Amino acid sequence: MALAAMVAFAACAPPAAAQSDDNPPACVGDTEAGSVPQRPGGKRLQFGVTPGVQTGQIGTAPAPAVPEDSPRHDAALADLRPHNGPFVLRLNRFFWSDREAGFQRFLALARRYTGAGYGVELQVRYHPDAAQEGDIAAWTAHVREVVRRFGAVRGVVALQIANEVNIAFSKDSSDGAYRNAREALVQGVIAAKDEARRRGLAHLAIGFNWAHRLDPVTETSFWSALRDRGGAEFVRSLDWIGLDAYPGTIFPPVETSIDGYRDGMVNAMSAIRCYAKLPGIPRSVPVKVEENGWPTIPGRSYADQAAILERMVGAVNDYRATYGVTDYRWFNLRDSDTASPQLFQRAGLIESDYDRKPAFGAYERLIESLSIRGGLATKPARLALRLQHRRSRSRRGRSCARGRIRATVTGADRGLALRADFRRGRRRVARDTRRPLSRIVDRGRHRGRSHRHAVVAKVRLADGGLVRLRRVYRVCAGG
Repeated sequence: MALAAMVAFAACAPPAAAQSDDNPPACVGDTEAGSVPQRPGGKRLQFGVTPGVQTGQIGTAPAPAVPEDSPRHDAALADLRPHNGPFVLRLNRFFWSDREAGFQRFLALARRYTGAGYGVELQVRYHPDAAQEGDIAAWTAHVREVVRRFGAVRGVVALQIANEVNIAFSKDSSDGAYRNAREALVQGVIAAKDEARRRGLAHLAIGFNWAHRLDPVTETSFWSALRDRGGAEFVRSLDWIGLDAYPGTIFPPVETSIDGYRDGMVNAMSAIRCYAKLPGIPRSVPVKVEENGWPTIPGRSYADQAAILERMVGAVNDYRATYGVTDYRWFNLRDSDTASPQLFQRAGLIESDYDRKPAFGAYERLIESLSIRGGLATKPARLALRLQHRRSRSRRGRSCARGRIRATVTGADRGLALRADFRRGRRRVARDTRRPLSRIVDRGRHRGRSHRHAVVAKVRLADGGLVRLRRVYRVCAGG
């Protein structure tokens, strides 16, 4: 569907029907920021950005992007990152239909960014191919694999299950057009949280997002489906809900004044809180603004983009306690192609040749001023190798080991390990594939003089990584 048709569909909403238990009233939301009290308190916002150069397009077909210049790309991200504060990168367009190639590409991106100290959120798109579409059992198996493999990358802090399922006419940007998309969202969230709990991945927050907004009938149907299909189990599985809002671009399609963008963000935040009541999502589940932007298509100036960004970020910050908002992401870092007239090819803070728009500096200043301080909520835990044995003293008074030697892989990450190969010297003596990773590596049948042995554990992680751990012990003379 063309942009004009989408805007018309969102703007020309039919009136809400009479209120009943089966037909609740539409969530119009607060329409004027000035009439809404700003609740005091609330933690500072955690900021971030979408770094990918390719963006989803309204309709069915993707659009090409100018390739990334990695050094300049990374330099721009580093400049946005606040001093002594976290910065989260939202990786989008990880499609189920991309299968193992998608895993390899996005695991590499996750390691690249988490290795540089960023938090990573992964958008886990439903986006099936023809053979996959509608197969919810296969989809939930895929979601569990995503949890296992990306959860092993400790800087991955959140998974967004599916994308904008309330939009049912734009396969490239959103998932709602695919068969069984609502069921995929509900069962995907439940499966993701269950798998994270099983593996002890308390750092991995599970959520979904909603695009603000379509007509009240469509939205009421969408949120009611979450209630009817997921019930209390779905709500218990949620750590957050995400808001995608584009005032002056999608809804409302036009803002008549610069301050209208502040009203637009307040309307979006209040609307998601209202609709979330239908499936019973409580206020204790935070809202994250996952997408907010203003593309600089022809007829829109760079100066206006910077001013509008300031109004929208300012509204989220001012009303974060009122609506329970914890996070904000701008969409996105860089234009896909500044020469293209297409709407979402030019949503970036910088051009596709890496020249910075005024909005880049505006966002950089706001982040530095408003960001929460301190590191990410979770820090990478470290694996270690521990040796257990009876201690004794050699004839020369040195500490040494007697009897059997047990080697154990310790650390919070051991739940993310698939197996450990234990070696003494050059010989593999044991393999363990069940937690805790622990095996006898020396039976204590030594004779003669005291001597030293090295134990090595090669630990294969769920994300494909390999960790090598080494410890040395001394055997007492005579065993």
